[in-house]
Amino acid sequence: MSQHYLLYIFLILPMAYFFIFKYIPMYGLLIAFKDYNMFQGIWGSPWNNFATFKEIFGMKDFYRAVRNTLLLNGLDLVAGFPAPIILAIMLSELRNKTYKKISQTILYLPHFLSWIVIGGIVIQLFSTQTGLINVVLKKMGIGPVEFLSKKNNWLLVYVASGVWQSAGWNAIIYLAAIAGINPELYEAATVDGAGRLRKIWHVTLPCIKPTIIILLILNVGRIAQIGFDRPYAMGNYFVTEVSDVISTFVYRVGLRSGRFSTATAVGFFQSVVGMVFLLTANYIAEKFDEQGIW
Repeated sequence: MSQHYLLYIFLILPMAYFFIFKYIPMYGLLIAFKDYNMFQGIWGSPWNNFATFKEIFGMKDFYRAVRNTLLLNGLDLVAGFPAPIILAIMLSELRNKTYKKISQTILYLPHFLSWIVIGGIVIQLFSTQTGLINVVLKKMGIGPVEFLSKKNNWLLVYVASGVWQSAGWNAIIYLAAIAGINPELYEAATVDGAGRLRKIWHVTLPCIKPTIIILLILNVGRIAQIGFDRPYAMGNYFVTEVSDVISTFVYRVGLRSGRFSTATAVGFFQSVVGMVFLLTANYIAEKFDEQGIW
């Protein structure tokens, strides 16, 4: 330990960050088990013997929000997880460095747009009456398509916008993993007569497989978590049946109504479900002799 004391000193700062900003706030979870009154404070508010959880489990909208959260995150996982892998492989195969840098820059840019901006772009493109896509379709003699007011069409737009926004940025991790592959493996494959596709299949993919599995486990662990801005910015009255997720439910039922105990209980439920998914995915990965996250 004395030989590496500098490394331990460097570790103090991140540990302090996690302790102050991640562990100490867990104290607020007590609100979920109390009839919280902001004037009495957390300790002064009376315990309610899980009454908040009984209340949310009795709400029909809560189950709809859970179903929609799992549905949207599941679709994002199916469509969005392979996209950065494919993108990273395609970028790594580019030989022209200038073209490669320009492509990467263009692909990274959507990540820096907020979902409010992206929601506005989506409306401008897919609006039934004035959207650019429908204007073009009308000129081609094809009737307007209700992209944003039909549930199935909205789901397609929702998932596609997520892939567009995050695929380029998420490809960075895979590009780093590909850059770490020993070039001698490709040279050996070339000597054996392998073409580009065979090198990708027999060298690139097996070498980045541990990275793929770890990121897949982390993504599965977040399947019960969903941000507020994306479904809120893209949702509308006509697709509430599929766009009302846990975060919008918490905002509508918990925070906007001042029911902080309800909001905290739902957030606690999300965390527990996410932990169950994370542990299950890690267990399955280890069962198949793959490296887990611990």
